[in-house]
Amino acid sequence: MADIEARLDRMESIEAIRHLAYAYALAVDARDLDTLVALYVDDVRTGAGTGRAALKTVFDRSLRQFTTSSHLVSNHVIEFIDQDNALGLVSCRIEHEVGDQWVTMVSLYHDRYERRGGKWYLRGRVPARLYATAEDDLPLGEQKLRWPGGTMMAGNFHDSLPSWHEFWAGEYPAPGERPDAHDRLVTRIRRTRSLPPSPPYFF
Repeated sequence: MADIEARLDRMESIEAIRHLAYAYALAVDARDLDTLVALYVDDVRTGAGTGRAALKTVFDRSLRQFTTSSHLVSNHVIEFIDQDNALGLVSCRIEHEVGDQWVTMVSLYHDRYERRGGKWYLRGRVPARLYATAEDDLPLGEQKLRWPGGTMMAGNFHDSLPSWHEFWAGEYPAPGERPDAHDRLVTRIRRTRSLPPSPPYFF
């Protein structure tokens, strides 16, 4: 019976964590900042301070860089550290209206989740960006981040995925050097539990 209860708890936890990713996307697009920050632990750390009020200030500033937005969540992989902590990788395609331009971005969110008081929350989320560019400007070459009015730069998408560089260098880990792909997929892909460096701008 205990095993069944543990398995049921794991299934419910997976669904609750997936809901966080969907709720984040909808809250951002609706510009419902109170709903958005409520998805995070109450002592979330930001560059502007600690807590949901500080995080709301960060989002308020960041989300004024564009008007309309649409976040489409696709792949979502979850790895449990223990019963109340988990890691996640979430793929997202985002459309933005920036002045008279329409900008598409593809990001991979590196997430940390924590369960408190029986509820799952985001503890941290760092985006790794593959590209961001207007529809008439194809994201070719190294500098794929081409936000209108900003400086062209390389994204941190591939830097957050060590296997990308290993593949192109022809270097592969020896058998047994990586975690099992079934139970620890996030750690296997990222090679570490540390979040990658955050890009210069956040939203």
